[in-house]
Amino acid sequence: MQPNSDASEIAKFDAASHRFWDADGEFKPLHKLNPVRFRYVQERAPLGGARVLDVGCGGGLLAESLARAGAQVTAIDLAPGMVDTARLHALDSGLTIDYLVESAENLTVSRTGKFDVVTCMEMLEHVPDPAATVATLARLVRPGGHVFVSTINRNFKSFALAIVAAEYVANLVPRGTHEYERLLKPSEVARFARAAALEVKDIAGLQYDPLREQCSLTSDPSVNYLMHLERRAVRA
Repeated sequence: MQPNSDASEIAKFDAASHRFWDADGEFKPLHKLNPVRFRYVQERAPLGGARVLDVGCGGGLLAESLARAGAQVTAIDLAPGMVDTARLHALDSGLTIDYLVESAENLTVSRTGKFDVVTCMEMLEHVPDPAATVATLARLVRPGGHVFVSTINRNFKSFALAIVAAEYVANLVPRGTHEYERLLKPSEVARFARAAALEVKDIAGLQYDPLREQCSLTSDPSVNYLMHLERRAVRA
């Protein structure tokens, strides 16, 4: 099955994979963000013993947090360097995580409806067809299961803060990490979700303060945001 991916985007992250676990490097915002997004998932879905899939896992930040919470974690990414980095770090950390260089689309061939929780963080804005990705996430989670996504809103404020300020002024992330045209409004993601039989349970904003280097949840999704979706249960 043809993966819904962009080779240039994969190459961009693959090239930086060896620096992923440098908490003071270019992935520093992700290291600050991860505890907040993990708590968001943990507070809304039972993780102990749960079958969890992390799509677009990168170097394994969220996957490791989920595994430490007792989940049985499968984590996938199309950047081989990122997966190698994730595997080595999990080994050093004594964690058992099933890392695969695989697309979510190919995984549906053997694991449709097999997961209790599916996460997809900071990836929708990097794929050619985000609606198709949301539909794939829906196929992978069981009826009644949970899907969590995070991405960046598309408006003047997000352009000013997430692209101009973060990439070109404060150098928080490498220049060219995000393209404005690919950013997604919450209403668009919600529409993709409804079309895939997913119900929107919650939307929360994510705020990063570069001066204090702190991240927090807010009620304002105008820049970064998290969304909790639930697969509709099958009626008897």
